[in-house]
Amino acid sequence: MSAIGRAIWFIESHFASDISLEEIAEAAGLSRFHLSRVFGLVTGRSISVYIRGRRLSGAARSLADGSSSILAVALDAGYGSHEAFTRAFREQFGVTPETVRKQGHLSNIELTEPIRMDDTHLLKLDPPRFEDSPPLLLAGLAETYAYGRTEGIPSLWQRFNNHFGNIPGQKGNVAYGVCSQNDGEAGTFRYMAAAEVGDAGALPVGFETIKLPKQRYAVFLHRGHISSIATTAHHIFGTWLPASGLQHGDTPDLIERYDDRFDPHSGMGVVEMWIPIQA
Repeated sequence: MSAIGRAIWFIESHFASDISLEEIAEAAGLSRFHLSRVFGLVTGRSISVYIRGRRLSGAARSLADGSSSILAVALDAGYGSHEAFTRAFREQFGVTPETVRKQGHLSNIELTEPIRMDDTHLLKLDPPRFEDSPPLLLAGLAETYAYGRTEGIPSLWQRFNNHFGNIPGQKGNVAYGVCSQNDGEAGTFRYMAAAEVGDAGALPVGFETIKLPKQRYAVFLHRGHISSIATTAHHIFGTWLPASGLQHGDTPDLIERYDDRFDPHSGMGVVEMWIPIQA
């Protein structure tokens, strides 16, 4: 994965909190100076402009959804006062926060969407091992994404990680990314950032559950930076599975399993990719 791809992943995973240029540069494997220069050349905007745009775009969505407190939205976006937030918001979008909250839509402003990360680098995979998993009850946050437009997934994990370790009934310290078919809209899939739970009671607001049956899996290891995991998945489904003589199981499409070999702060480490197969 390119250095800029790693930088974008890091920003998308952490922009809701205070992050420094030093942290982004470390994640990208570049000096601060080189990162600033290359980021601008590749994306057409500076790092600070991109982060500000992403934070204010999130604030605009909250306001359009009817948030009752502009100050609360301002604080969540990293601004210490209503006035500073309003000034930055007007500079970014040409309208005030009050206008967006009152109109209840975003059709007249241009949001800063996640930059699509390059995942074209091919990885060499080790042969899989095979595991029989008992039934699992997973709970977490889920969104629908279009195939090829998955750049919003790091921010989903950012929200989920605020709960991880404190989810009522959570079992163990392993996180799961679950990709499932979405029957409601062609060309899309459902992605859940989740943990195993003992029951579905008393879950945080917005959480969903999914019950996975007892099933056999082919388990692959994705090594390196998480931003290139889509390439690993493409190789599994496009090359390995057709040549294996095996049939894909019914559900889900894929499970990503994140244990202590993966560092969620840097995005580096080992991720297990569990592919259900028919016995």
